[in-house]
Amino acid sequence: MDSSKKPKPEPLDHPSTLLTLCPSSSNPDVNSEYFRISELFRSSFEQRLRRNGDVPISIEPESDPYATAIVPYTNPEAEALSDGELIPRVVATRKLPSRSSELVRVTDLQTEEFNVFREIIRRTRILFESLRLHSISGDDKNKDPTLMTPNRRMRGDLKAANMMRECGLWLNRDKRIVGEIPGVCIGDIFYFRMELCVVGLHGQVQAGIDYLPASLSATKEPIATSIIVSGGYEDDEDAGDVIVYTGQGGQDKNHKHVGNQKLESGNLALEMSLNYGVEIRVIRGLKNEGCSSGKVYVYDGLYRITNSWFEVGKAGFGIYKFKLVRIENQVEMGSAVMKFAASLRARPLEARPQGYVTLDLSSKKENVPVLFYNDIDNDHDPINYKYLKTTAFPPYVYNYGNNNGCECIGGCQDNCLCVMKNGVLAYDHNGILMKGKPLIFECGPCCSCPPTCRNRVTQKGVKNRFEVFRSMETHWGVRSLDMIPAGSFICEFAGVVLTREQAQLLTMNGDSLIYPSRFTERWKEWGDLSQVFRDYACPSYPSVPPLDFALDVSKMRNLACYMSHSSSPNVFVQLVLYDHSNVYFPHLMLFAMENIPPLRELSIDYGVVDEWSAKLAICN
Repeated sequence: MDSSKKPKPEPLDHPSTLLTLCPSSSNPDVNSEYFRISELFRSSFEQRLRRNGDVPISIEPESDPYATAIVPYTNPEAEALSDGELIPRVVATRKLPSRSSELVRVTDLQTEEFNVFREIIRRTRILFESLRLHSISGDDKNKDPTLMTPNRRMRGDLKAANMMRECGLWLNRDKRIVGEIPGVCIGDIFYFRMELCVVGLHGQVQAGIDYLPASLSATKEPIATSIIVSGGYEDDEDAGDVIVYTGQGGQDKNHKHVGNQKLESGNLALEMSLNYGVEIRVIRGLKNEGCSSGKVYVYDGLYRITNSWFEVGKAGFGIYKFKLVRIENQVEMGSAVMKFAASLRARPLEARPQGYVTLDLSSKKENVPVLFYNDIDNDHDPINYKYLKTTAFPPYVYNYGNNNGCECIGGCQDNCLCVMKNGVLAYDHNGILMKGKPLIFECGPCCSCPPTCRNRVTQKGVKNRFEVFRSMETHWGVRSLDMIPAGSFICEFAGVVLTREQAQLLTMNGDSLIYPSRFTERWKEWGDLSQVFRDYACPSYPSVPPLDFALDVSKMRNLACYMSHSSSPNVFVQLVLYDHSNVYFPHLMLFAMENIPPLRELSIDYGVVDEWSAKLAICN
């Protein structure tokens, strides 16, 4: 079937079928809340068509009978004292609105406008991950481990998506966006298919083609908006910028071809998108054994369908094929960056023959090498500092308080002495921080539990491979060669501790000081469930006094000191104690606030100036 031989219908961006939005900085509505995005767009349809039959968020009862349950959760203000449940803002039986039939395209977003949408996307993804961890935590408490089958995965992603949908927190449901989703960047990674639905990048829970059905289309023809390329069909061909995509259908439940495909549903939608010249969002699903879902999804940008045809596939049945070509002048594909990062991890000098100053800035102090790369100029300043793996506290800090440890032998549980200081276990089985708290107590050198204890995470040091690099925008920067899941420990912000008096003396001659009291309390965002549970309260236990010390990084520092500042960071500070009990001098531990793709720069919110100094002291 050669599309060039068919008559071309009226372009889809005609006012009667598609509204193209061109916002400007003078438009006051652009900076409104994202869930009111409908105020930015006016309907191009004369009337709403009947509701769309979306794929429901559900799971077979025999595979997980608790998939759609509202999971009880302990009140953060009384974690160690009661088993009270949080109250959801809506009930599970509420009738939920269907997806809109309206197609819109958002173009020419200014930087300030894009940042507004980016922040809403960021907060939505934080909430999704917080709810997912919250759901798993509830399962851990309520299920008998002896009755659980091996390798069974609790579907916390389904539960999180359900709760967000019931609260009306899914994005882009009131309009179907053609092209870029405002606030989503090429290269963004997602560990769960449901998260794609939550942010509106791909609206189908199972199908690889997302489209507006003919029954809802103003032209009475289906229109495709996005596809997922994950190797589900043996006839697929993926060369990066060019994809030969096999249509849907003709397979049994074991993904084997048993019949011919038909030009209907998603296949017909792709054909119509070819005819109308509609751009298609492409998400690639890549195998990843390191995550619970076994797959990671990366957004690779916009493609156009340039041709389609029908042929006999490898299995001997008729299939529809669509050729997609990536639109020019986009940033590099996220999947390509991931492949390049893999080559850097294996053979950095072969992948980048020029630019590496040293292959280990830490001089073997960290568990893995810290690369130092500069292909811009001859500034090699970071190698002039002694690398400090962990913060250097004054000796008297270790003589304060009760340093008695727990007596757990196999591993710590909720009744552990150290865990009880936190109220509940702070980390899941993969070492992911469940939620931010004012302070976290980890098991320490006086404890009887083994190094594999679940309550020992940050003290184990760096586990990802990082690279300090020269940046034209931020002078110095830090990026990871690995994917970092949200909630993962990154590294400590290390320096030499100075008292307030010592710091004041040092500032007389200029300083390279970091003031922990200035770091914003971004930990409050990690685990914030207030949008879903109306009686949620931010954790206030364990309490910690004001941080009245500074970190001197003028001669000794670690990779954290080269992280750039951002008011919308992807890294946050969590206070932790493990090697002493002096709450006045906690460790500054850094955690990922979102899923961080390889080679994306890490950023942290250093806060604002205070009475200590007239300037914001950022190391770089």
